[in-house]
Amino acid sequence: MYYQAISFNYKNCSLENREILGFKSDDEKKAFLNKMVAFDFIHEVFIISTCNRIEIVTANKNNFATYHTLLGTMSEHSGINFHQLKDMMKSYDDKEAVRHIFSVISSLDSLVVGESQITGQVKDAFKFSYENKTAGKKLNRLVSYGVKCAAQIRKDTQISANPISIASVAVSQASEVLQDTIAGMTAIVVGTGEMGILATKHLIRIGCDVVLLSRDTEKAKLIASEISENVKVAQIEQLEKYMNRYRLLFTATASPSTIITKEMIEECDFHRLWFDMAIPRDIEDIVDDKIMIYRIDDLQKISNSNHALREEQALVATELVDRYEEDFFKWLQALSIEPVIKGLREQAKEAICSELDRAISKGFVSSENRDNMKKMATQMFNKFLHNSTQKMRQSTKDKDGASIIEAIQSIFEINTDNIDPKQYKNEHHTKGYES
Repeated sequence: MYYQAISFNYKNCSLENREILGFKSDDEKKAFLNKMVAFDFIHEVFIISTCNRIEIVTANKNNFATYHTLLGTMSEHSGINFHQLKDMMKSYDDKEAVRHIFSVISSLDSLVVGESQITGQVKDAFKFSYENKTAGKKLNRLVSYGVKCAAQIRKDTQISANPISIASVAVSQASEVLQDTIAGMTAIVVGTGEMGILATKHLIRIGCDVVLLSRDTEKAKLIASEISENVKVAQIEQLEKYMNRYRLLFTATASPSTIITKEMIEECDFHRLWFDMAIPRDIEDIVDDKIMIYRIDDLQKISNSNHALREEQALVATELVDRYEEDFFKWLQALSIEPVIKGLREQAKEAICSELDRAISKGFVSSENRDNMKKMATQMFNKFLHNSTQKMRQSTKDKDGASIIEAIQSIFEINTDNIDPKQYKNEHHTKGYES
C-alpha cells in the first residue's frame, strides 16, 4: 500500500485555474471520489479543497497508475489539458506525501504560515469522504497522525501565537493603506461564513463600524449580537446600494459565480478599497481608477513580508514534521507486522490440525493422544518461530521494513486486509475518525 498526494496550490496554480479545478458542489465532489475508488488500484481517497489549495490524497496499490488516473480524471472534470495540469501541480509519493500532508495540516504549507483553519478543514475533508465510504482506516491513520503532529507543533513553537488568517491580513492591509483614517469608517462585509466573521471581528477591533450582508439575515443578526453593537445587518439584495456608498468592502461568500459585476458600479467621488476573499471570486475583473481590488493571491506577499518570528518557528516546526513522518512509518510497520505474525501462526495451527487428523485416520496416532500431540506440535512450532518473530518485529524499525513485511506476506500468502488493526495499536496511535 502506498500514499500519494496531488497538490494544486497557491504556489504553482493560479487563482483562475484553482477556480476552474474546484468542486462546485458536494455532489460533484462525491461523483469524483466514487469514480476514483472504482479503480481497483485506488483503495481510498479524499479531497482538501480550500481557497488556497486543492489536494487529492490517496492510499493505493500503484502510485504510477494512480497519478495518471487522477490527472486524467481532473482533466475531464476541469476541461484543462492533461499536460497543462502537470505544469500547475506537484505530486508527492509515500514519505514525501506523508511529510507534505503533515505540513499542510500543521499550516506550514499555508499562504499564511501558522493560520489555524487548515487543521479543521483537513479533518472535515476526510470526514466527508469517510461518510461517503471512499476513505477509511488507511487514510484515517495518516490524518490522525498529522493532527497529532500539528498539535505538537502548536505546543512546542510560537508559530500559531496571535494566529492570523486571510481575513486578518486583508484588514491589516486596509489599515495600512488608509492609515489613521480607517478608524470610524463603515466597512461592508458580505458573507457570514468563517472568513466573513473573522473580517468583521478584526474591523471592529480597529474601530470600524460594519454592515454585515447575508442571504440569511437571522444568522447574521445572531453573529452581530455576539460581536458588537457596531455591527448592523442588511439583506444581500441591498449590496449594490452599500457598495456604492462606502469605501471599504470585504466579500467572502460561497456563491458559485460573481456577485459584483461592472454593471453594478456607480460613479463615486471617492476611492474604494475592496477585498475579495472568496473562491470562486465574488468580484469580476474590473478596471476602474477609483477601485483597488485585492484578491487572495495578492495577499501572499503581504502575509509573508513581516513575520520573522513565524519563519524562525517554522524551521523548528519542520524538524518536528520530519520526526513525525519517520515515527509514522515506524508505527505503520509495527502495526502491520502483528497481523502477519498472527497469519503465520494460524497457518501453522491449520497444518498441525490437518496433519494430526490425517495421522489419526491412517492409524499412525491414536485419537486419545490427539490433544497432547497438538500441544507438543504447537510448542515446537512456537519455539521454531520465536527468533524469526523477534527479527520480524525488529525489522519494523529498519528503513526497508515495509518491503520485508510485504515479502513475507507474499511468500506465505497472508492476507491482512480484513484484520482489524486496532487490536495491534501501540502507544503511538492517536485518536481520529473511526475506521
